[in-house]
Amino acid sequence: MLKVGLLGAGRIGQVHAVNIANNPRSTLVAVSDVFEEAATKLAAAHGADVRSSEDILADPSIDAVLIATSTDTHSNLIEAAAAAGKAVLCEKPVDLSLERARACQAQVKASGRPVMIGFNRRFDPNFKALKDASTRGEIGKSELLSVTSFDPAPPPVSYIKVSGGLFRDMMIHDFDMANFLMGERPVSLRAVGSSVVDPEIGAAGDVDTAVVVMTYADGRIAVIKNSRRAVYGYDQRVELLGAEGLLQANNMLENTMVKSTAAGVSSAKPTYFFLERYMPAYAAEWEAFVSAVLDGTDLPVTLDDGIDALAMAEAATHSARTGKTVDLTL
Repeated sequence: MLKVGLLGAGRIGQVHAVNIANNPRSTLVAVSDVFEEAATKLAAAHGADVRSSEDILADPSIDAVLIATSTDTHSNLIEAAAAAGKAVLCEKPVDLSLERARACQAQVKASGRPVMIGFNRRFDPNFKALKDASTRGEIGKSELLSVTSFDPAPPPVSYIKVSGGLFRDMMIHDFDMANFLMGERPVSLRAVGSSVVDPEIGAAGDVDTAVVVMTYADGRIAVIKNSRRAVYGYDQRVELLGAEGLLQANNMLENTMVKSTAAGVSSAKPTYFFLERYMPAYAAEWEAFVSAVLDGTDLPVTLDDGIDALAMAEAATHSARTGKTVDLTL
């Protein structure tokens, strides 16, 4: 049985708490949060203790920690947890600073402790099926990848100001998805971004609409499209064109009913938010982490994967600001 401490009792911490509690091979022992009321409420719901993060890390009976705190704390907590001998699952990104994240990477490697980064979309059944079909060679050699990720509505500008920007906060999931599906990092990328959804986002120094084009050493191409607003719902699609066919993973809809009449054909909208769309993925992600720690299987998403996606996000931020293509081989 994996004994777990949860650091962070916010919205995503609550999702993880349910999965920790529901997994037959893990148990939630303690919860911490800077807001004690949030920690108390979540701990009570799962029969756990409320403790400080320091106390959780110092407890030798706790085998693993799940870090769901604010991004600016991730690197410090990853390092402290690894030094305390804990296995770690940390929400993305590793840090807002690539330099700081790489320093964390070096320290964790020296500790030898397993650290997994929470790119839950790899575990989505639809995207995983597409990856498996590609790996089996069902469409031949992949040639062109298109990733679409549109949020239903932008977050508050107060969040935008501390998020690290769209490329680090939102598109970082898609950078990891591209690496996952293409099997390697691109050699260069070019990004364009603008603020057309909310002028306040632009005034805060960020973009709300962006496209990134990436090229690979063998000539393959990947395109990522992001928007902070899609009024019809949470739009999450992947399309992979290969030499012998096409693979598509389409949206999850509110229901599967389709109405066909003389006036036309209509169906339900996509699910509205990421929690509805990705709950099964979060559960599968946790199961993979538990298996890696208890059974010694390979971590399916490593700290190195988190560094790769962050490096791409930083490069895209630079490219969007300068209009220049960034060489990722340097």
